[in-house]
Amino acid sequence: MRTADLLRFDFQVLNRHRFRALMMLIAMSIGVAAVNLLTGLGEGAKAFVLGEFSMLGKNTLIMLPGKKETSGGMPPMMGAAPRDITLQDAEAMRRLSGVVQIAPLIVGMSEVSYGSRNREVMIAGTTASYFSIRQLSIRQGTALPEVPSDVASPVCVIGWKVKQEIFGERPALGQWLKAGDRRFRVVGIMDAKGQALGMDMNDLMLIPVASAQALFNQEGLFRVMIEVQSADMVKKTKQRVIDTMKLRHEGDEDVTVITQDSILAAFNKILDTMTLAVGGIGAISLLVAGILIMNVTLIAVTQRTKEIGLLKAIGATDRDVLQIFLTEATLMAVLGALLGVILSETALFIGRVIFPDIGFHTPPWAMVMSVVIAIVTSVLFAWGPSRRAARMEPVNALQGRN
Repeated sequence: MRTADLLRFDFQVLNRHRFRALMMLIAMSIGVAAVNLLTGLGEGAKAFVLGEFSMLGKNTLIMLPGKKETSGGMPPMMGAAPRDITLQDAEAMRRLSGVVQIAPLIVGMSEVSYGSRNREVMIAGTTASYFSIRQLSIRQGTALPEVPSDVASPVCVIGWKVKQEIFGERPALGQWLKAGDRRFRVVGIMDAKGQALGMDMNDLMLIPVASAQALFNQEGLFRVMIEVQSADMVKKTKQRVIDTMKLRHEGDEDVTVITQDSILAAFNKILDTMTLAVGGIGAISLLVAGILIMNVTLIAVTQRTKEIGLLKAIGATDRDVLQIFLTEATLMAVLGALLGVILSETALFIGRVIFPDIGFHTPPWAMVMSVVIAIVTSVLFAWGPSRRAARMEPVNALQGRN
């Protein structure tokens, strides 16, 4: 039987049995859509998380208090430390060879008020260097002033959300905010920005690090961000930081220094595993679709027994009958897979519109594999019923006997 005749015959059969064909089409499209949609969601989440951390730059080190023993994973970002990192420790890092600038950081929560409006805000004490290391831009006003880190200036820079909720449409620059028992004059408003390193930059208030120490009654630093001259010097500078802190802390290696690459490698491994896991969950739908195709094909063979007998009576071979049923299953798999891809891409497009910061997308390998698996699954599950149909005796088949 010629390929054109085979396809024409199968399309006629599918047209005569529309409901059965529709069920097979829906089952296969749902399976393919599930694989592509779940994989696309995983890839979008992965790209978003890695993008947030990649903003640090490849030549940035983060020093945390406490020695965190790890084995291939990312050190915990917080934890109890035997000894605090002080401002003097941070300034010592500034003097190391290869270091461009440092940004000490203290983080806490406090109620911030202006007039009759007040709300709980995350406050970060740092220096002017933090803006360039974190690539923060100012929408209005200026960044924190370039003053020594031990000077407690009563100034602040606020995120866009803080500005909107505290001041509304009124101008914020030059106004005084009360945080705890202290007052700070607004000198700058940051551009709208998403979350990064656990901080919502829109809902943040930045003040000088010495002011934060006084506000929270805390001497120890949460972390110190260190910018290195080049990515090639990161490894050597990291060791210099560790050695210097060891000398300053009486021989105890009680700090952890991590790089962007170590963070990204750890998250990349975790998120890759997550993407494969959710893709595997979606692949189960393809298995269910394959079982449905097998059952539907078995029913079709039973219903079309006389048709099979007639085909054999007019000269169709076992191979021709086998090809008819396998081609029918393949056609449904291809059409269902294409419909599934369209459905998943439409859903991911809607996701990108609703969440523009997250680039939901199905990687090409997942899309191709889902289609290939759909076709292979259909053929494999339809093989048994198709061979049963091909082995029927013409006389018995014409009489309606299987």
